[in-house]
Amino acid sequence: MDRSNFENLDVYKLAEYLSDSIWDTVLKWDDFARSTVGRQIVRAADSIGANIAEGAGKGSFKDNKRFVRMARGSLNETIYWLERTRKRELIASDPFLSLKSMTNELAPRLNAYLKSIGKGFDKM
Repeated sequence: MDRSNFENLDVYKLAEYLSDSIWDTVLKWDDFARSTVGRQIVRAADSIGANIAEGAGKGSFKDNKRFVRMARGSLNETIYWLERTRKRELIASDPFLSLKSMTNELAPRLNAYLKSIGKGFDKM
């Protein structure tokens, strides 16, 4: 089965990778940490890619942009929860820095994707 257009986007692939990496990290935590902070960070990270996908399927540039803005909000929420994992000593330094690096890379990519939506169609 061919991938959908949004699945070929680098920004979407990075969002998927971040989400899966967070999932793998949270699975190693104890029950309390998984059911509190773990659920929150997994939901936030999953929402980044989900919003990219949903926006791409809405059929208008305006709706697509709205969902990419929601993806940025989910990224910010992920960053918040990631910082909580560090402060609460749920994550070691190396995995934290790796995940933080991904969020730092994803933010400008989401902004660039947002700016690119509808380009080339403005003059039609």
